Amino acid sequence: MAEKIALVESFLSCHVCSETFRDPVSLGCNHSFCSSCLKKFWEQSKKKKCPICKRKSSKGPVVNFVLKELSESFAERQKAGSSETEQGEKKVEVVCKHQEEPRLFCKDEERAVCPVCEFSLHQSHKVVPVEQAVSELKDQLKSDLESLQDKRDKYKGVEKTYNEVIQGSKKQLLSTERQIRAEFIKLHQFLKEEEESRLAALREEEEQKGKTISREMKSIQEHISSLSHSISAVEKELQKHNGPFLRSYKATQSRARVQSSLSDPQLLSGALTDVAKHLGNLSFRVWEKMKDQVHFSPVILDPNTANSYLYLSDDLTSVRCGDTFQQLPDNPERFTKYATVLGSEGFSSGKHSWEVEVGDHPVWLIGLAKESADRKGGLTASPEYGIWCLTHRSGKCTNGAGETVRVKKNLQRIRVQLDYDRGEVSFYDPEHMTPIYTLRDTFTEKLFPYFSIGEAVDAKTADIKICQSEIPL
Repeated sequence: MAEKIALVESFLSCHVCSETFRDPVSLGCNHSFCSSCLKKFWEQSKKKKCPICKRKSSKGPVVNFVLKELSESFAERQKAGSSETEQGEKKVEVVCKHQEEPRLFCKDEERAVCPVCEFSLHQSHKVVPVEQAVSELKDQLKSDLESLQDKRDKYKGVEKTYNEVIQGSKKQLLSTERQIRAEFIKLHQFLKEEEESRLAALREEEEQKGKTISREMKSIQEHISSLSHSISAVEKELQKHNGPFLRSYKATQSRARVQSSLSDPQLLSGALTDVAKHLGNLSFRVWEKMKDQVHFSPVILDPNTANSYLYLSDDLTSVRCGDTFQQLPDNPERFTKYATVLGSEGFSSGKHSWEVEVGDHPVWLIGLAKESADRKGGLTASPEYGIWCLTHRSGKCTNGAGETVRVKKNLQRIRVQLDYDRGEVSFYDPEHMTPIYTLRDTFTEKLFPYFSIGEAVDAKTADIKICQSEIPL
């Protein structure tokens, strides 16, 4: 009942003051207002237009006696009901007496109306049977329901992708930890072996110098022994009497003089450990030797952009196309339509170059792509779509415009050269730096190395590999 009273109260309320009508008047558009409210509104707006529909009123307002009578009756019953409520008695309910269920619906005001007491107020409105209105409104609500369900499905899809990202991130964490540990094990092993080698060289030097000193010491000890015998002989000769002395002194003197004429003994130089040789620039010399054990790549592939059919090497410098689909999260960076992967570092200025070993691989596209290039839909590898590359397929090379590029021999290696500021992407055969093709454009955003590869089939070269340019820019 309270809802019905609220509905009647809404119908009998002025749209200007929101109070129950006082001296209600109606305009030609059938909208009604308190006489004083309408007058005040017109004075303020200085235009005689309907406050609701803004239609210009060509005629003056007309007193609505039916509405006046209903308003006064409603006001009196509300007042009586309020008084009875204060006395603890049941509140008077004011409802439309003409029908229990509404049969008409006003589309303009979006509410059900009584065809007897309210129909005159809706003559200029679009009024339809309640059944028709309910059917149409339910259709609208069904459409809203479908939109909500569709929106929920999209959120669920993103939620699913996030779960895949979480799982993929955990796998990446474990795999990356394993590879980091493996790399450091190699470095630790190298350093350990180098340490042992340096210590072995130190011990070998000590051993060799020890042998040399031992030989010298043995020779000196032999000389000392011989000289000691001579000294004893001379001392003994000096103790003899004149006759015996004169008979034997000459031989003793000769031996003594021979030994006295020997050169004085000398210490060998370099007998001490060559500390400077072993410690001088030790870290630098080890680092230089370590450089032969490690390799630098000018481009590192980004596994987060790789299509699910692509398999990257552990060091992220080579890629091959497999025949098994990997369960990878559909993150925004990943290419999903074609077997494509980007380099991890983009360029927005300067000159850059790298070489790609393609061998006899039958299908590859190599070059650069702008950061905003479409990664989910079907696109053509051309400058129109933000991709500047050289394409090899069916034994032929083509440029981004689909034009055949003539080469003198089967290319085993490609040099890609970017001059961002001049707007040039050039391709060379690095063996003799023979130009293949140059694409010219105006670059406005960051460019990333671009690699797309097909199945190797029977080719010997399954992977294409990034190499350091042997010829500087």
